[in-house]
Amino acid sequence: MRTTPTPPAPAGILLLAAGFSRRFGGLKLAAPLQNGDTVVARTLQQLRATQAPLRIVTRPDLQALLLDSGAQPEELVLCEDAALGMGHTLAAGMRALPPWRGCLVCLADMPFIRPDTLKLLLQALRQDRILVPVHDNERGNPVGFGADWFAALQGCNGDAGAREIVRGHPGQIDLVTVDDPGILQDVDTPADLARHQGS
Repeated sequence: MRTTPTPPAPAGILLLAAGFSRRFGGLKLAAPLQNGDTVVARTLQQLRATQAPLRIVTRPDLQALLLDSGAQPEELVLCEDAALGMGHTLAAGMRALPPWRGCLVCLADMPFIRPDTLKLLLQALRQDRILVPVHDNERGNPVGFGADWFAALQGCNGDAGAREIVRGHPGQIDLVTVDDPGILQDVDTPADLARHQGS
């Protein structure tokens, strides 16, 4: 009897959306863009265009905003200790992942990354490698991790997130050059938001 081969596990996207916007002076994810979208709604639109599976880590008090912005309830992972730093948020998300072959760790305050860039990075992910996009010789986000790194990422804590893992394994990093300034355009302040939109 002929058996149907098992399809390979997908690579997915883990969106970190649990920050406190301390430098922004307000709820950054709800800040409006020139086209009328909010920061987080635009980020979700860009991620959805890849058609990759998605998980979103957020705080309980931001759950309603994420749902109003297009997140699906089954995609949400609630992090009760997000105030302890991005590392805790990342670890909570990694513990909730399906059996993906790899994931891109995306930031909710980076709404200008093009979907074609995200697709390229998803395709370039390898199970035993770390992937970092580069534009104009500058490293950016999202950083990708093959499944071999998931256990280590589940132990992240504090504000460093995955930086120590990346810094500690330079020989296992694949640099991918992309023609997309969006990988460098995070929104920390209202001035950042205005500058990245060209106003």
